Amino acid sequence: MLIRIDGESPRPIFEQVASSVRADIAAGVVRVGDRLPPARDVADALDINVHTVLHAYRLLRDEGLVDLRRGRGAVVSPAAAALGELRDDIRSLIARAETLGVPAPALAALIEDPALRGGER
Repeated sequence: MLIRIDGESPRPIFEQVASSVRADIAAGVVRVGDRLPPARDVADALDINVHTVLHAYRLLRDEGLVDLRRGRGAVVSPAAAALGELRDDIRSLIARAETLGVPAPALAALIEDPALRGGER
């Protein structure tokens, strides 16, 4: 597993770390039950603050993708299996959006829009 960040990106580093882990889960690089690297190791490798990595891990926990346990660290949860199942659908949606000229940020905003998920505006 290789966690990637872009120092030039306007996105917060913790979001980039979480996004990298999410992508590896969806791609099957990281599977249910796998341990994520210790936060301190990730922080040292990326030359970032350990609390930034812990923030990313907590975000993934809040999304249900990771279980955080003292002594065991961050472990990919069973709920994360759904990302792998959605991989082909996600790729198709992205390809369709690109064909239609819909930029990635607009597609992401549509996905986040509660009105499209049956929620209220």
